[in-house]
Amino acid sequence: MSRIGNLPIDLPKGVTITVGTDNTVNVKGPQGELNQKVDPDIKVEVKDNQIVVSRPTEQKRHKALHGLYRSLISNMVVGVSEGYTVQQELVGVGYKAEAKGQILELSLGYSHDIHVRLPREIKVETKTERRSNPVITLSSADKQLIGQVAAKIRSLRPPEPYKGKGIRFVGEQVRKKAGKSASV
Repeated sequence: MSRIGNLPIDLPKGVTITVGTDNTVNVKGPQGELNQKVDPDIKVEVKDNQIVVSRPTEQKRHKALHGLYRSLISNMVVGVSEGYTVQQELVGVGYKAEAKGQILELSLGYSHDIHVRLPREIKVETKTERRSNPVITLSSADKQLIGQVAAKIRSLRPPEPYKGKGIRFVGEQVRKKAGKSASV
């Protein structure tokens, strides 16, 4: 029994879903359009404004795919109806972020600036206020893509454990280590 896979997915207003003959699920909504190829064993149906995902047998593989595809389709529905946003802050003296179209320009304490080209599906905004850390806001309909891009940006300067400098998600708690103790 799959607790996640058996749950039906409610379709919000303005969202349409089509299941192709090659088991491709297309979801359209106000935020955009997303596609997902589904394993041929898993069956996706639209009944009474709900999406139902079912599996043919109780094999371990089918159980795993059942929950996986139900979660992926649910994320697609939420993405095209509401969208996803990720906020990251730059903690460190002199760290800066500036968005120029689809290019994010970062100054992270290296000898050079870093330019990150973002996919066109992602919208980026930067906000820098006096006496606060610069904040990068990413928004998109694709949860998987936005998570991957946010992780890539964070990997450019991950938070270090002594002072906490680096790129972190807003609200993330960084565990700090005690520094070297002074000798007496």
